[in-house]
Amino acid sequence: MAAPALQQPSYLLANLKADWTNKPLHQRCHELSKIIDDYPAKELHAIFPYLVESVFGSLDGILSGWNLRLLQARSAEYNIAMDFLDPSGAMMKLVYKLQAEEYKYEFPVSYLPGPIKLSIHAGVLPDCPLFHNKIQFPMSGLLLLNPFEYYMFSFASSLIAPKNYPPGLHGSCSDSAYFVLVDTYLKYFLPTEGNVPPSPFSDTRGAVASPAPRSPNVPYVGYGGHSTSLLKRHITHQPSVNADPAAQEIWRSETLLQVFVEMWLHHYSLEMYQKLQSPQVKEPFTPSEEHVLVVRLLVKHLHAFSSSLKQESISTSPSAHSHSSPLEELKRVVVQRFVQQKLYVFLQHCFGHWPLDASFRAVLETWLSYIQPWRYTGEKGNMQADGQNRTVPDKWASFVQENLLMYTKLFQGFLNRAMRTDLVNAKNALMVFRVAKVFVQPNLSEMIQKAEQLFLEPEHAILQRQNRVFLTPSHGGSFLSSRQPVGTDSVFKVKSHVYSLEGQDCQYNLMFGPDLRKNVLKLIQIIAQARQTAKRISDHSTEMAANNSFLSWFGVGSSDHNNTFTGGEIDDLGEGVKKTHEFLDKAMDYLCQIFRLNAGQLSQMMVNVGSVDDEGASKQLPDCIPSENGLVLTDLGRLQIINGLRRFEIEYQGDPELQPIRSYENAFLVRLMFQISSLINARFGDHMEVLCSRQDLLGSIGQHYLCSSSKLVEQRRKSPVMRQMREGPQRARLSLRVLASYRTLLILLLLYMLFVLLSFGVLSSTGLILIVCFLYELLLNFVYEKLKTQ
Repeated sequence: MAAPALQQPSYLLANLKADWTNKPLHQRCHELSKIIDDYPAKELHAIFPYLVESVFGSLDGILSGWNLRLLQARSAEYNIAMDFLDPSGAMMKLVYKLQAEEYKYEFPVSYLPGPIKLSIHAGVLPDCPLFHNKIQFPMSGLLLLNPFEYYMFSFASSLIAPKNYPPGLHGSCSDSAYFVLVDTYLKYFLPTEGNVPPSPFSDTRGAVASPAPRSPNVPYVGYGGHSTSLLKRHITHQPSVNADPAAQEIWRSETLLQVFVEMWLHHYSLEMYQKLQSPQVKEPFTPSEEHVLVVRLLVKHLHAFSSSLKQESISTSPSAHSHSSPLEELKRVVVQRFVQQKLYVFLQHCFGHWPLDASFRAVLETWLSYIQPWRYTGEKGNMQADGQNRTVPDKWASFVQENLLMYTKLFQGFLNRAMRTDLVNAKNALMVFRVAKVFVQPNLSEMIQKAEQLFLEPEHAILQRQNRVFLTPSHGGSFLSSRQPVGTDSVFKVKSHVYSLEGQDCQYNLMFGPDLRKNVLKLIQIIAQARQTAKRISDHSTEMAANNSFLSWFGVGSSDHNNTFTGGEIDDLGEGVKKTHEFLDKAMDYLCQIFRLNAGQLSQMMVNVGSVDDEGASKQLPDCIPSENGLVLTDLGRLQIINGLRRFEIEYQGDPELQPIRSYENAFLVRLMFQISSLINARFGDHMEVLCSRQDLLGSIGQHYLCSSSKLVEQRRKSPVMRQMREGPQRARLSLRVLASYRTLLILLLLYMLFVLLSFGVLSSTGLILIVCFLYELLLNFVYEKLKTQ
């Protein structure tokens, strides 16, 4: 890729495209590093967009680039890619080199998240200051970004862009190059110790400047401001020429944070959430499990970043804030002002729309990471020696108050999911245990209750309430300024949080109120029932393991065709049931501690659950309501089926002679016996009907052998839908299908061998077998009739 010093940019780009597919990655990165060092920014400007797309893939997902989301640490190309894309690597050097010359690059608005795109198309700038001064006039559908912004937008977009990966290519998200690179960028540009390293490049005018420096007298503009026209916002947010140089130190940190939050979290608007809080609302964007895990990584790092605030900067006095560095100021408010609102709506959507399976664990852990900032303070000894959680320090009470809905509303959402989930599954039981373990931490429930009490308290003065507007992001509140208006207190803080997210007319449901308490009791009952079901499955699997033998292949073993757990699944099942018991037991104990449930009431509930199970409730039909179309499941019936407490007996409802061929039957013999019996029934059907209609001994014998299939069917439980189809005269007929069973064939083979040892011939052996079978079935028939008359 080496080229003369005077070659044109177009030639450099053409040379790059030609070599991109022909050379291995290590050679391409080595030559690109040399080109970035040797060529001036004017010539590198032309190759930058193509290089970014070649690495991260196209925005439409057609080009996959380097497949960073699949590139694992064990790959030979992993270290090469990571070195090239490192914050101090060649790619970032190119970004800074272009940044010094103030080049601009176009990013299509159509690839922005939905709410941002709709806002721009409506002629209104989004609330985030990241988009200010980047819209072209007249509207062209493009953002004009500086090199650093363009690089970060492309990097963040590659996570949510659809990718057509080859089938079977999947790896661990936490080991992928993309995941590690996100972590690296967060630690570099949002450091918990020290400051952001300066740019390695500078132009003749000095250090690389922020693209939109802020005045020290103007606080950071936040999210959620009232919408105004593009023209007004465009004029209002022109950068000040007298910018504070200290504020320029963290412009890359601000940009990276805003890009990540907007591209990964701002897919659902707060206005739509407040108007349509329903799981039935369909959204155009569905996050992947990988997406949610990366969001969790962002949340964890921002907690650590915020907790690294210097002690002398924590003071609430305005004078102390005025002397804080921009990075310290950012740490103070980064979680509340940049992340809280969009993460809340994002998690609410996931709680309402995510499938009811174990993949929800990614969403769950993201939520639990956010509501436990004390885990990421860097302080040692967060856990006691016995493994129990330590008391949540009182200093986190303000965080709980400012994030009350994150605890209470999302807990209610999880409770609704848990009651509709199969808790016999160990992975689902683990999720219930994880949530209960978090909320049982000493002092946390008291903090939540205190915050709810603050929300319910009336305003200190009615006039203040009439004239004062809660200073929320949607009413012009500042995000990186922690100054609150005079008279602000904890009550105002909690109310501001709730009303800004749920609206002024919201109906708040107390977490420790009577309604939620009833749901918790219902969940505990479901947990108890799931434990009983797990025990029943465990006993059943143990019995199957004892009966499992070579002869079961011939049908000598269990004849339960609806059996789910067979073969090698038994060992895994036993381990899973053991974990289920452990998780559910601890979850029940934790829930009782959190909500201070009465021990006597809980014991009575457990006794009731046990007695119902002992009475054979599992063999009853689920709770249903009869209708003209058959049985209709109630909500209770659905829960019974989900948790394996009851079930419908699934049986073949058609002609027994035409039922599917079983695994214990020989397919050829089944078809052969059917043809033979069909010929006999067609030829002698009338005679068999006459025989079965007799009231003497011969009639009884005929009914047993020629109508046994019909009688067997009538003995089975019928559904209301099938009753009319099955009621009617049953013709007498002969069935020879039993001779196609491997079990029958094995028994016949053993009997023939026995008679041969006793010196009987084939014909005599056949006659003796027929006589023995006739007498055996006749005896069973008389015993059955005797029991029926009694």
